[in-house]
Amino acid sequence: MTYHRDIRVLYIDMETQKFRVDVRADLNRFMGGVGVASKLLEENMRPDLEPLDPAQPVIFAMGALSTIFPVITKCVAMFVSPLTGNLGESYAAGRLGMAMLSSGYDAVVLTNKSKHPVYLTITENDVIFKDARPFWGSEKDNIGRIMRFNESDKSGKRSIIRIGAGGENLVAYACATVDRYRHFGRLGLGACMGSKHLKAIEFVGEREMPIKNFGAYFKTFRKLYDVCVKTDVMSKYHDLGTPVNVKVLNGLGGLPTLNLRQGTFEHADEVSGETFSENHQVRKLSCAGCPVGCIHIGQFRRSFAEKGHEYETFNVAYDYELIFALGTFVGLKEPEEILELIEEVEIAGMDAMSTGVALGWATEALENGIITLEDTIVPLKFGSYKEYCECVKYLGAAKNEFYVNLGKGVDHASKVYGGAEYAMHVSKNEMTGYHTGYGSLVGQAVGARHSHLDNAGYSLDQSQAEVDTEVFANYLINEELERCMLNSLIICLFSRKVYTRDNIIEAFNSIGVEMTNEELTAVTRRILGTKLRIKKALGFDFSDIKLPKRFFETPTLHGVLKEEVAYEIIEKYKAKLEGLEEAE
Repeated sequence: MTYHRDIRVLYIDMETQKFRVDVRADLNRFMGGVGVASKLLEENMRPDLEPLDPAQPVIFAMGALSTIFPVITKCVAMFVSPLTGNLGESYAAGRLGMAMLSSGYDAVVLTNKSKHPVYLTITENDVIFKDARPFWGSEKDNIGRIMRFNESDKSGKRSIIRIGAGGENLVAYACATVDRYRHFGRLGLGACMGSKHLKAIEFVGEREMPIKNFGAYFKTFRKLYDVCVKTDVMSKYHDLGTPVNVKVLNGLGGLPTLNLRQGTFEHADEVSGETFSENHQVRKLSCAGCPVGCIHIGQFRRSFAEKGHEYETFNVAYDYELIFALGTFVGLKEPEEILELIEEVEIAGMDAMSTGVALGWATEALENGIITLEDTIVPLKFGSYKEYCECVKYLGAAKNEFYVNLGKGVDHASKVYGGAEYAMHVSKNEMTGYHTGYGSLVGQAVGARHSHLDNAGYSLDQSQAEVDTEVFANYLINEELERCMLNSLIICLFSRKVYTRDNIIEAFNSIGVEMTNEELTAVTRRILGTKLRIKKALGFDFSDIKLPKRFFETPTLHGVLKEEVAYEIIEKYKAKLEGLEEAE
């Protein structure tokens, strides 16, 4: 493979406030994105230290084709997850890919801890450290506004990553917000930034990507653009977006409800994508470089005075995962209530899925008497959105010992208080919004970061009438390999049907990069092999996977799952990884 640029890595020491730039031609074989970030994490992590030790690295990387083709908008963050103690991998878009490209860096490696809270401005020629002590403890949107004002003299494309109270207080599933509506959501990047006294990062720059044969490039660009906007390949993401899944999954019996006591929700129509769109949607937005417009913004209002009919209005991004986690999973049946709870989670700066699953476990634990009102402070009941809003504030603030423990995830909380059988996590990462069968469950268990997006097992569940353990194991590993390559570009996975291998090869060739199908296959193995080495070094063992009992009690579209079948698929998956750790 003849790559179109060397990989420029910016190393920043938060303690000494020194930085350097290394040109890493040796990283070309990982293409970009998750490939480069995985290798940098392997090089810089400290398996002998705790995840939130300041010496642990935080890495950001843009993709090999970031922003120069449609819907290739994302950046990846990689770190040692404070939630799972293992591989942390999260994605966000907004303007970040464009701004990183313009600032001239393919990847950034952050290590150590500042003596006091700071925010960073990263430009093409400098890393500027600014005192963030006045903003530590304030809402994350405040620091965003202040940075835009204080750094307005710097020209170029701009993007800001920032954390809220959850990150400052080291909640293990604290997220980092990008620009206004995008997030590095899962696995605790916000806590990693908080452990370094890093309130925010701004990328700004004016660099451009030189393209030698613009005619060939534009022809390919136009072809891919037309597939995105003139066919139905991506139309559903613009129309109702992922909330279309509410009614679909409810009809299949795969919509997690009431802490997974049920796979259906009697009020699904009231919180469906159709209802949100018709009654609450106010606009749609796109990430920079995307023509689709899949970010759906809803609106709610609330009174802020007892008299005088005084109201304030809030615009909130929503999607299927948020409606599941902060809606059906905790029994909320009013869209306005779900939007308000989303806003509270947004303010606190925490991952929505982990937060919703934590609230579901806490509600059932209080019902069962293994925790008390003294612990929760407010009387939790399924459907009690005002109490949930208060709980979110207490979680973000680490209000008491109970909320500190709940802030370490439901696996940890259940080990302290009990209730492990209904603590709905998969390998310590709170479950996602799919209770469709063996594919979704095992897919999360074996995936490198334990996410439904590692291998889309939920999709397999919906296409297979019969469960063949060999078929399931093959699908999960093949899909994960392919997604390693896609996430090195980094495409938005909504566009995975646009970026077929033939189209990827054509895109590379149009910008002067010689690429073959064989090389793409080699990259998939190289990246997954690196992730497996990281996980092994951090102590992950497939034999330690233990899935909560409720997964095998609540019916799926394949009926009630059998534990022995799930663990058989896990064993077959593990066997198929033979030799991948050595892939380089």
